[in-house]
Amino acid sequence: MGINVAIAGATGAVGKEFIHLLEKRNFPIDELKLLASKRSAGKKLSFRGKTIIVQELTKDSFAGIDLAFFSAGASRSKEFCPAAVESGAIVIDNSSAFRMDDGVPLVVPEVNGDEALNHKGIIANPNCTTIQMVVALKPLHDAATIKRVVVSTYQSVSGSGAAAINELEQQVQDYVAGNELKHEIYPVPIAFNVIPHVDVFLENGYTKEEMKMVNETRKIMNAPSIQVSATCVRVPVFRAHSEVINIETEKKLTADQARQILSAAPGITVKDSQEPGGYPVPYEVSHSYDVFVGRIREDISTDCGLSFWVVADQLYKGAALNAIQIGEYLIEKKAV
Repeated sequence: MGINVAIAGATGAVGKEFIHLLEKRNFPIDELKLLASKRSAGKKLSFRGKTIIVQELTKDSFAGIDLAFFSAGASRSKEFCPAAVESGAIVIDNSSAFRMDDGVPLVVPEVNGDEALNHKGIIANPNCTTIQMVVALKPLHDAATIKRVVVSTYQSVSGSGAAAINELEQQVQDYVAGNELKHEIYPVPIAFNVIPHVDVFLENGYTKEEMKMVNETRKIMNAPSIQVSATCVRVPVFRAHSEVINIETEKKLTADQARQILSAAPGITVKDSQEPGGYPVPYEVSHSYDVFVGRIREDISTDCGLSFWVVADQLYKGAALNAIQIGEYLIEKKAV
């Protein structure tokens, strides 16, 4: 016996991954309703061998829906999520609209899955960079209490949507052909380049993306005293984010102890051989479920520090997969 599910934003890059993963993971669905903007209404998408016509997202779209996945952007979530809740649906929202709201759980199942049961109709899916980082941080925090995190990200263009993926593809083709590299999504061309700027700049000199990592990490891990500093960089990779993470802990952990802890943790694959290719890279991690960790080493500049490398698929664990895992957790607990 299944449930009735809706996907808002079904025609976008993440929305299409929702459809793919719900089918791939055999999510128990009786009826699937696909919703998008008026512009995309009428499009036909496939699910389990059947064609489903995309409907326009309205406040009346959620009658009879048990679980609604939102991937339509923050403004659309603010407009339509309350209507879905009023209709009786539980909402799992992939946007930033409600993440820091009191009373809205911000959930990564491997880290704080039980928080999903404390919702008031809306459960927030964290930012992609935060998700993969806290999956790796949580077991180390449990073992040694993390005091400080310094993280630098190498973020794929999928985080900016399908148009950014298309722009990178076109720029690569134009580069090979000797043509001018045109750009609309980013302030400069992304092909064969890196851009130390993700999201808008704030008064403190950080970007909104960087402060998401600060604030969301503290909320998810229920650790308001953890100090976090992030630098977020866009790189010419299609769909997997990478991060260099340095932590300082209250209790010393050796690199070997960290490897053992991470290897035993849920949702993590450790690939850590000190040889060329003995580490995870975005190309091989794309379309994988886990968070991959490598380059684990003790920080030689401090007594209780570790540095490591984390890679995960932005469209999977960084977005659609994490939201679906929240839904699976609710079903497992008979909470939907």
